[in-house]
Amino acid sequence: MAPAALPAADINVGGELLRVLLSLVAVVALIFVAGWLSRRLQARSRPGGRRIRCVETMAVGARDRVLLLDADGKRLLVGVGPGGMRTLHVYEGAAPVEADPPALPAVPDIAQLLSRWKGRS
Repeated sequence: MAPAALPAADINVGGELLRVLLSLVAVVALIFVAGWLSRRLQARSRPGGRRIRCVETMAVGARDRVLLLDADGKRLLVGVGPGGMRTLHVYEGAAPVEADPPALPAVPDIAQLLSRWKGRS
């Protein structure tokens, strides 16, 4: 008994090429969506309604730090070390208002990217 010859599989080259191209487009789209989503989440992580925030910190030793805190409009200089925390100075008057960081530039859409790419060729 001889094994029966298997029929040759017909490969649809056009269909396979279309499947690969669609997969590539889906991966590129997921990359853009992930970038957009990360920028949206970073924008929401800014301290908005918090009453205490650390303006600046500086290490003054191996385990000691000096913190400049903004608490309810007052500035406090606080020393932090292994022995605990200690207020070093309370600045009188209102804390200066800092300008908001500049907004991130808008992400160009695919049509704009393609027009730039064609313009360089």
